[in-house]
Amino acid sequence: MPDDSLKSFVLDQLSALPDLRAKAMFGGHGLYQAERFFGILMEGRLYFKVDAASRAAFVERGMGPFTYEKARRTLAMNYFEVPPDVFENRKELVAWANRAIQVAAARPKKPRRD
Repeated sequence: MPDDSLKSFVLDQLSALPDLRAKAMFGGHGLYQAERFFGILMEGRLYFKVDAASRAAFVERGMGPFTYEKARRTLAMNYFEVPPDVFENRKELVAWANRAIQVAAARPKKPRRD
């Protein structure tokens, strides 16, 4: 699924969330609920922010972290790919997104560099 149609599909699936938006970033999109950055759409995949407690649900289903290359090293972030069965189920996807939003809200904001 091309990223624009993926973005439209995900925004539709998550339309129950208030103040939802997608912002272009690094060839993909970041998902925000108000100012909380909770998801990544990249190369046809959807990732949600995790913490130590929520990570297990992703790992148990065989899902891996979002990774990227930097200075010839592969780095992983605290975002894990959403399982296909969750991705296709609007109600379950919203529940998983709400958990990711809670994780994002629990993190202190980094000060902006001006």
